[in-house]
This record gives sequence, C-alpha cells and structure tokens, in this order.
Amino acid sequence: MSKKTSLPAAYRWLVASRSVAAIFGGYLLAAAWAACMSLWLQKTGMARVDAVTTATMSSFVVHLCAAIWVFAAGTTQRAWIGIVLPAALLAAGTWLAGAGAGGAA
Repeated sequence: MSKKTSLPAAYRWLVASRSVAAIFGGYLLAAAWAACMSLWLQKTGMARVDAVTTATMSSFVVHLCAAIWVFAAGTTQRAWIGIVLPAALLAAGTWLAGAGAGGAA
C-alpha cells in the first residue's frame, strides 16, 4: 500500500480563507450591490418595486462573479482586496444615495 501524503497546513488555510471570502465576502458584496443599485435605480426614475427586484436579481450574478474571482485571483490577499474594496465603494454609494434622499430610502 502506498503512503498518502497530505497537503501542508498553510495551503489548507489559504484555501479556507478563499472559501470564506467567496461565501461571506461574496454575500457582503452582493448585499452592498443590491442596496446601492436599488437606491440609484430609484433615482433614475424606476419604480421602487422594479428597482429593488432588478437590484436583487442582479446581485446573484455579482455573488457568482465574486466567487469565481476569489479562486481565480493570483494571491489570497488580492482575492480579499477584490472583494472588500468594491464592497466598500458600493457601501459609500449607498450612503451617498441615501443621504441625497434625506436619509430615507
């Protein structure tokens, strides 16, 4: 019988970190996308229900693209930056859209 070799612990931690980034970071990015887009689409004149539906439906694609990005990125650090930076920008866009509406969306 041949001896099984296991992967180094550092490699397993990097894969675990990417998995967390894909699952929870992707969810964060998708939620920020949905919030930001629903407010900005309302500002373009779209009805509230249509804006929320459009933003929510498109957030599934954003989550999928985030998960693909995390595992396609060259390094784990770059993967996390590629998730956190757009999420922060979308959060700022959400805040700006909400501030322009008097704080109420």
